[in-house]
Amino acid sequence: MSNYIQSHNTVLRIALLCLLTMSSAIMSAQTRKVMFRPYIDQRRFHYGFFVGTHMQDIELKHNGYTDENGNQWFAETPNYEPGFSVGILGEMYLTKHLSLRLIPSMHFGTKNMTFRNEKDYKRQYMSMKSTYISLPLDLKFSAERFNNYRPYMMAGISPTLDLTIKRQKEILLKNFDCYLEAGIGCDFYAPWFKFIPEIKFCYGLRNIIEKERTDLTDENMLIYTKSIDSGRSKMIVLTLYFE
Repeated sequence: MSNYIQSHNTVLRIALLCLLTMSSAIMSAQTRKVMFRPYIDQRRFHYGFFVGTHMQDIELKHNGYTDENGNQWFAETPNYEPGFSVGILGEMYLTKHLSLRLIPSMHFGTKNMTFRNEKDYKRQYMSMKSTYISLPLDLKFSAERFNNYRPYMMAGISPTLDLTIKRQKEILLKNFDCYLEAGIGCDFYAPWFKFIPEIKFCYGLRNIIEKERTDLTDENMLIYTKSIDSGRSKMIVLTLYFE
């Protein structure tokens, strides 16, 4: 439980740091200054790349399954491990405040789960590594630019394919999902490039728990799949764009 709370605190600190950085930068700009790259946002198309980190979670729905020994099994996410994200950015100008973004991305990370029962306190820990290829399509709504800062909000949808699904595991996850995304960021304009920190929250729309298990050679492992009704993926992604 302490690892679980500590992991949540880490995520909150990252989000808070990102918000404070953007807020302090905007508030410190009280007077007009020389504007770097004043017309870059008016280009029809512009491009860039990003690197970042993320944390994966899975929201589980239990059904109270009890095995033949009278054990009722539950699962939880005991901790989070930071993952690595990288990708490229393509952005199309629509209006002064609105643009459309396509961001082919790869996310390398891990989901951790622990199964337990309340009768004899047995525990089963599992770690599931993932390599996601995603293709987010987002709308970006930007505020008015002031000096060399311009905050924005974004929302969109992200089809995602997991390349590292492993069979013969206690839990088998489906390899395709689709996420809803929402987040905030800020454009920082430098003389030669634009720097864009962003934090976004992603929620999977699909039940990714594979209930039809034909891959298991040990049927005793079915208790873990039977004890879960559904599971939906979640991610928090902190990215640094360079454009």
